[in-house]
Amino acid sequence: MLPETTNPYPIKTVVVLVQENRSFDHILGWMKTLNPEINGVTGTESNPISTSDPTSNRVYYGDRSGYVEPDPGHSFEATYEQIFGLPWSSDSSSYSQNPPPTMEGFAHQAETIEKGMSEVVMNGFKPRSIPVYRELVSEFAVCDRWFSSIPTLTQPNRLYIHSATSYGAIANDNKMLIEGYPQKTIFESLDEAGLSFGIYSQYPSTIFFYR
Repeated sequence: MLPETTNPYPIKTVVVLVQENRSFDHILGWMKTLNPEINGVTGTESNPISTSDPTSNRVYYGDRSGYVEPDPGHSFEATYEQIFGLPWSSDSSSYSQNPPPTMEGFAHQAETIEKGMSEVVMNGFKPRSIPVYRELVSEFAVCDRWFSSIPTLTQPNRLYIHSATSYGAIANDNKMLIEGYPQKTIFESLDEAGLSFGIYSQYPSTIFFYR
């Protein structure tokens, strides 16, 4: 008889929880007060209200985030302005012409949407305001930082989660979402490998946006 073989991989189940967009600093930035090794915030970080005015007042990062607040801009164009401090234009599409990423445009871009919104984007949660995350941070490992797959809206990033590409989409393209994107998904790869999977969603899942 052949000896009984054991699975060399002790991990049997992987759970991927996909939630709505939040930045690292917004949720975990102030966890640095619990663990100084976390690459979080100190309150010395700031952004000018106006990137075009060198004498502009600056907004410093605080810990007064609320649970339900208006969305800051998160389109491709808005994100470009937040990162580079300049508005997106057709000339911006050339990487060779991009200025240094100063990360100075968050407050300015927010103010173009709604006066006073800079206070929303320049604040994160106190650890005691999010006790579940606080306990997780205290007991387990925390990544140094995270980034979206593509600096833009929700659906292109969800496409990346399931298929490692947005098929060139940088916006929520309703026509393509209805017709269905053609790329291969991770679920097809799992099925080909003989592995089982389950999909659970509160709202219609992005998996319905594939052909």
